[in-house]
Amino acid sequence: MDSIEVNFTGGKRIEAQVGDFTLQTDQPLKYGGEASAPAPFDLFLGSLATCAGIFAWNFCESRQLPTEGLALKMECIEDEKKKMISNIIFHLTLPKDFPERYQSGIIRAMELCAVKRHMHTAPDFSIQVK
Repeated sequence: MDSIEVNFTGGKRIEAQVGDFTLQTDQPLKYGGEASAPAPFDLFLGSLATCAGIFAWNFCESRQLPTEGLALKMECIEDEKKKMISNIIFHLTLPKDFPERYQSGIIRAMELCAVKRHMHTAPDFSIQVK
């Protein structure tokens, strides 16, 4: 992906064209939005959770392991002073009868999530005004 086009669609609503898909965002009511779509930061967190999830799913699928009952919940712990997330915990529920010998492997697979890796090795950011 080379670029993402952003459109200001009214109020606090903003859309991003990502390939053939349109992502819609809005701000919560307390920040002047209408809460008609997820906030941008919520999409960021959602991308982290779904990225980890697809790595877990692919791990199982590639080994023909059961996926019924596979579930993932991501918990965000906030640092009240900094008003930032200080810890993210992935709670992975494995299917019944999931082979114990694959437990460390599925964890390693989830750690390969591209979103998480980009957080650890953040890109440089710049803003150019036209």
